[in-house]
Amino acid sequence: MDDPIAFLFSLERLGMKFGLANISRLLEALGHPERSFHSIHIAGTNGKGSVTAMVETALRAAGHRTARYTSPHLVHLEERFVVLGREVDRDVLTAAAARVGEAARRLAALGVIDGLPTFFECTTAIAFELFREAAIDLAVLEVGLGGRLDATNVVSPCVTAITSIDFDHQAQLGTSLASIAAEKAGIIKPGVPVVCGPLPAEALDVVRRVAVSVGAPLILALDRVGVTRRPDGAVDVTRGDRTLGPIAFALRGAHQLQNAAVAVALLEALTGIGVAVPDAALCAGLADVRWPGRLERFDVEGTMVILDAAHNPAGAAALAAYLVEEGVRDLTLVVGVMRDKDVPAMLAALVGPAVDLWGAIICTTAPGERARDAADLAGVAREASGGRLPVEVVPEPAAALARATGRRRPVVVAGSIFLIGPLRDILR
Repeated sequence: MDDPIAFLFSLERLGMKFGLANISRLLEALGHPERSFHSIHIAGTNGKGSVTAMVETALRAAGHRTARYTSPHLVHLEERFVVLGREVDRDVLTAAAARVGEAARRLAALGVIDGLPTFFECTTAIAFELFREAAIDLAVLEVGLGGRLDATNVVSPCVTAITSIDFDHQAQLGTSLASIAAEKAGIIKPGVPVVCGPLPAEALDVVRRVAVSVGAPLILALDRVGVTRRPDGAVDVTRGDRTLGPIAFALRGAHQLQNAAVAVALLEALTGIGVAVPDAALCAGLADVRWPGRLERFDVEGTMVILDAAHNPAGAAALAAYLVEEGVRDLTLVVGVMRDKDVPAMLAALVGPAVDLWGAIICTTAPGERARDAADLAGVAREASGGRLPVEVVPEPAAALARATGRRRPVVVAGSIFLIGPLRDILR
């Protein structure tokens, strides 16, 4: 067979295909690797990756054999597959990709599946293969998109979580919060606890109805857990009449306090079904977690650069709130997004309410065929700022970053993960 990794990336041309038929048959052909470990399944518009990272870090600190599967990757494919706290080695990944690729080709040739599986279906199968091979006990799985028809939804989890629900991917998930909630609530399983972060009332109603209909205990994280930040940046975690702290929380931003509450409530739910997570391990989950590209800071010859994968209106609003809280001014925004995103709403949330934060906007074209053209993006940026900010067009991302840091003012790079990843690689 040709290079298994090259074959895997060739499947990106197939785009997205929702449904569980192909992934189910592929996993059957592989001997159901997803049944070899217990799963924690996490969905949400924003925050699901952060919660996945915190929960996996805590479980590993508690002595469990853990893995996590997240998407997309920032720079390297290996980032999606973390086993026992480390990204998988390329040769191990290649071997697993070869097994999955061979099975996929065989099933497609026999007509067992309708054409080749998608890139995400195959990476999901690869993750399960890797986790079985490593004899993992607990795998923390981030939903790719939605939930109900996402390839990860073939597992039978012991706990699920929905971190947040807001507008994103409307073309696939629907144009109302209720329809988006219905898709994400598709991960809820009969009798399996579901932990929810703060959800809009319209979305929570849907999630509650689904949970009741299948007898899944609904746990509202903020009713169980409080996470508050001290002036020095450390946090206290309150559960009932018990408080843990101070904890040197590794993630920045007020929105991460809510994500931490979801993670703690999820870990408590696991404790309730017999998965031991001592307090020290819980604290380690918050203090030792690493989740790059989210309010991540770099220094470029004395110029602060903040990278944040804010790619939808809710994420942009969280980024703006953080910048206001930090009190920085005369920021240069480097932004690049995908065509299928609600760019006007995103830039309105990021620039509109906090226009005084900014000194200039540089629009660039993120890598990939789905990227929105920088010149087109600049028109939206001018409208979002009400014409009050200079807007430049620098199509090549590395040149846009160099132009921004050349102003010798703090820089914020925001938008698609496909932009954040390559620029993070340069900054590192």
